[in-house]
Amino acid sequence: MPELRKDPVVDRWVIIAPERADRPQAWLRRGGEDGDDAAGCPFCPGNEAMTPPELYALRDGPAWSVRVVPNRYPALRTEIQLSREGRGSFDRMSGTGAHEVIIETPQHGVSLGQLPAKQVSAVLSAWQVRMRDLARDERLRCALLFKNEGLAAGATLSHAHSQLMALPLVPAELTEEMSAARDHFGRKERCIYCDVIAQELLEKERVIHEGERFVSLAPFASRSPFETLILPRAHQSGFEQADALELAACAEELRTLLRKIEVALERPALTLFLHTAPLREAELPWYHWHLTVKPTVAGVGGFEWGSGCFINPTPPEEAARFLRQTEV
Repeated sequence: MPELRKDPVVDRWVIIAPERADRPQAWLRRGGEDGDDAAGCPFCPGNEAMTPPELYALRDGPAWSVRVVPNRYPALRTEIQLSREGRGSFDRMSGTGAHEVIIETPQHGVSLGQLPAKQVSAVLSAWQVRMRDLARDERLRCALLFKNEGLAAGATLSHAHSQLMALPLVPAELTEEMSAARDHFGRKERCIYCDVIAQELLEKERVIHEGERFVSLAPFASRSPFETLILPRAHQSGFEQADALELAACAEELRTLLRKIEVALERPALTLFLHTAPLREAELPWYHWHLTVKPTVAGVGGFEWGSGCFINPTPPEEAARFLRQTEV
């Protein structure tokens, strides 16, 4: 039977409608196969001149394992002076910010989930290095790390990479999360994410994998099939504050989850993004950084656009069970 579920963090409702789809196996091969663009790939070793000059690289001699470069077609630019303007009811700002590409491996055709845990940890470390560097620019208030993998998710190159955008504002999605988390803390003096983790680990129904320091779970009010959260068990509001051991543990958890998704759904297209406290914020007792992974297996239609309420045909309990039982 369908039901409406309210997200425990934000004031957002989701329709869980299992009658609209078959069981989880119905999503197999929905992602499609990506073409191989190895010939002339700008992210492959030997083609470094095809990218803008690198901002950061992890090297062993001349060979690199992770490389960060400015996006060749940036949505925002650091060289633009920050300005704000209001005209009647309309507000606008200059396109000040940063847009960078993290090349996750020199190997072409290998996904992030197929890399060794040590390499995934190096990627996470590169995210941290660049976020800390961008935080020195007082104009920038927030950094959003995201990854599109596969044509259906919007990736234009198949070589494994993620992107980092730094903004002169805090976007609405993160603002809504933080406001709701702050309100919960004001009422109960507890972090809502810590409460969710404790309850999910007690019930086990939506837990996909439990690591020593991190846990992967299907959100109670998942907006799309197989949406998954990775959260640190210990409270921490800023990803940049994670130490080397925590990064290594996060890499293990992320790799395990991505492998489960790849095996269970036969390597679908997917989106990954990081929500963390705004730049330069001190430790916040009411917010908890987390990664979200969303396989691209269902489209968004008129109802979702018109109402802001998503319809998810795969109950999170069923998605979690399916992934939990997948051996990797």
